[in-house]
Amino acid sequence: MRTSPLDRRFVRAAVAALLFVGILAGCAQRSTPTPAPAATAVPTIPLQSASGAAKASGKIVPAQKADLGFTTAGRVRAIDVAVGDQVEAGASLVALDSAAAEVAVAQTQSAVAQAQSHLDELRSGARPQVIAAAQARLEAAQARLTQLTEGARPQEVAAARAEVAAAQAAQQRLSSGPQEADRIAAQVALRNAEAALQQAQAAYDRVSSQSDVGMLPESRLLQEATNNHAAAKARYDALFAKPDAAAVAAARAQVQQAQAALDRLLAPATQGQIAEAEAQVHSAQAELELLTAGASDRVVAAAEAAVSEAEAALTLAELNLANTELRAPFAGTVTDLAVGPGEMVLPGQAILTLADLSRLQVETTDFSERDVARVAVGQPVTVFVEALGKEIPGRVLRIAPQATVVGGDVVYAVVVALDEQPPDLRWGMSVEVETAVD
Repeated sequence: MRTSPLDRRFVRAAVAALLFVGILAGCAQRSTPTPAPAATAVPTIPLQSASGAAKASGKIVPAQKADLGFTTAGRVRAIDVAVGDQVEAGASLVALDSAAAEVAVAQTQSAVAQAQSHLDELRSGARPQVIAAAQARLEAAQARLTQLTEGARPQEVAAARAEVAAAQAAQQRLSSGPQEADRIAAQVALRNAEAALQQAQAAYDRVSSQSDVGMLPESRLLQEATNNHAAAKARYDALFAKPDAAAVAAARAQVQQAQAALDRLLAPATQGQIAEAEAQVHSAQAELELLTAGASDRVVAAAEAAVSEAEAALTLAELNLANTELRAPFAGTVTDLAVGPGEMVLPGQAILTLADLSRLQVETTDFSERDVARVAVGQPVTVFVEALGKEIPGRVLRIAPQATVVGGDVVYAVVVALDEQPPDLRWGMSVEVETAVD
């Protein structure tokens, strides 16, 4: 058990008196030297609490303190505080690199949107445009099946023959070149355009010395004649040029395609073709019925579960992103900072200590089991701060429910709230606590 200042002064005085008596005795016997007697141990004076008082030693500590860290590993991106800074609750303290967490949030947001869109479509049914497209596919499949089973209709055969004839005529024009009448007409048009250009050029040359020649009719006529001559020359060159190989090949392919379509119409369908066409009709019919009937309860329930799963993943991703920034859980002062920019931190690693230094209290650890039974919560106490030489009134705030053993003594931890807080009181100062007991 720790002693009060009065007890300590009493002990020092008693020890000094005993030493003084021993010195005097030694001086009186110097005249007759005798063998020195064996040293006798000074008896220990037991230190006890004053009658009716319980005493204990303790420390000044913050009423609220936290060693903070991250729940995830990462590299420190920014440190927003320094030791000694006072911060408000929710203030940013340290931030980790959050690029990967931001990407995860964006991905999960997209997954939620897709799942919700699919669910909305199932609940509202297919859009009219989708149903119309499915109806058109069914009709096309039915028409194909009818054509294979009943043969092509006369008008379809006639149209196919006309396509073949048109493709063949186009191919013939490319291979044989333009007709003679077309050539003559192109030559005449080119000569007329050349003559008109010469006349316009001569008229323009007569007035070209004038300063405002650009505004005269001769200038406009010359431009028109130039354009007409270029167009006539292009038509003439196109008629007399050699046919392009790519155009000839395209025309030949067009003839082949038209002929193949006509052959399909005229040739009888095989059993395999008819079976394939029937399968296409059944598939299109089933698709249309599914769209018009709407989704089943089982399908809707599965889509709802997919939305819930995507939302849970988004919540987790947002939580992971929030955990890349360490914020103050309460207002206080940064008292320790154990990390720097660019360093790696591990989950659960304490990197910063935050304490509320505006509310200090006393923690004792050596209230004797003989005294603690007579101490109650709310009981007034006197706290002597050795460093300040001051006594501060207080009251018992908490008593530990379980004892600890220190040096063979059974003691209890007691927390004392201070009724007042001097401005020069500091965290860690040693104190002596005394309270009256029955």
